Amino acid sequence: MIILANDGIDPVGKRMLEEAGFTVDTNNIPQDQLMSRLNEYDALTVRSATKVRKELIDACPNIKLIGRGGVGMDNIDVEYAKSKGIAVVNTPAASSLSVAELVFAHLFSGVRFLQDANRQMPASGHTRFNDLKKAYAKGIELKGKTLGIMGFGRIGREAARMALGLGMDVMAFDIFDFNPEVTLTFTGGVSFKLPVIKVSKEDILKNADFITLHVPAMDGKPVIGAEELAMMKKGAGLVNCARGGVVDEQALIAALDSGHLAFAGLDVFEQEPTPSEAILSHPKISLSPHIGASTNEAQERIGEELAQTIIQHFNK
Repeated sequence: MIILANDGIDPVGKRMLEEAGFTVDTNNIPQDQLMSRLNEYDALTVRSATKVRKELIDACPNIKLIGRGGVGMDNIDVEYAKSKGIAVVNTPAASSLSVAELVFAHLFSGVRFLQDANRQMPASGHTRFNDLKKAYAKGIELKGKTLGIMGFGRIGREAARMALGLGMDVMAFDIFDFNPEVTLTFTGGVSFKLPVIKVSKEDILKNADFITLHVPAMDGKPVIGAEELAMMKKGAGLVNCARGGVVDEQALIAALDSGHLAFAGLDVFEQEPTPSEAILSHPKISLSPHIGASTNEAQERIGEELAQTIIQHFNK
């Protein structure tokens, strides 16, 4: 059984698969060559770079499993693959903590103007130090503020734990019912159960000081567009570490330019891998290049979870 890990796999996961008798090829095959090469393999694993669309699936009937190292499977025609008898698996739990931590990196950057300070200090910090100090002197603390979480799955729950640990109030919305209680575990094994407030999407938009998004894109329509941005509190902040297209970027720029929103944090973009220059150059947007799951710890967990799932599938 030969597996092509086209976007790579953590060495731990590769070793697990090899010890289970699989051959793992981690050499990347460019997208335009996959159609002619993929029949050399029995299974394919990808992250976000490789696209597995209907045409590729039709051209490679030997493939028995497609694995996604990560949560979202927007780059795979999942239902079509399943209709062809191909198993499609992902690693929904492995990257939750890393993504949630990146959310707070963007929140801390936004409330203390770090996204702009990190641009201005190298350029003019040696000549305008006091001016910049004055410009960034109106930061705020996260403690005591309200975080609104849209999408209360694994990542949303991790974000809630961090917010509660910082002394924030948390309100959450999801289209599915959920348990509004989360467990905080501290060093020494001390644990506390704390509640979040279960609310509607409109309640979050109107009342949260900061909103973090953990939802899929909805049939090409942004979850947060001009109407939703207008409903948000004046001076609020918005973070999207979910999927490009969840936020209408032009409407977001307008809300930032008008002063209605204080800042935004974006890890994902409408036009990946070539985000718009207006987004990339905006002084009120904290930026990262789709690295939510890109920590050593998360990649190791992803490799382990993906390997375990593949082994279990083929050993049924």
